[in-house]
Amino acid sequence: MPWTMEDYPQSWKNMEPLERKKAIDIGNAMLKDGYKEENTIPIATKQAENWYQTASKKELEELKNKKITVHEKDESSNPKLNNKDVHVYYEDDAWKIKSEDAKQASDSFDKKEDAMKRARNIADNRKTEIIEHKKDE
Repeated sequence: MPWTMEDYPQSWKNMEPLERKKAIDIGNAMLKDGYKEENTIPIATKQAENWYQTASKKELEELKNKKITVHEKDESSNPKLNNKDVHVYYEDDAWKIKSEDAKQASDSFDKKEDAMKRARNIADNRKTEIIEHKKDE
């Protein structure tokens, strides 16, 4: 059963309403894709907190009107990769992030520092490690 603004994990009770709505939205999407609830809650919490800190007024307004309990299954999602280390590598003139055994990169950055920052966020949420590759590897 999807989470709602009336029924959500206890750990989200002190969030601002739109921050909580974002966490519920992220969490519901992850559950639909097959992630376990115990993995979903900390990841959705961290992502919602990060999003809420930098969201524009337009993004906040869009979230107010969004249905957070309706999500399509993402066929490209693979919850098994949640326990895999995160690789940061250079390819095609960009720094990329990819979970070990993933078929494709999840993110692409111009600067290595930006890729490392995002990789750290992912690895911290998963409690995994970052494998940092050199530009010429």
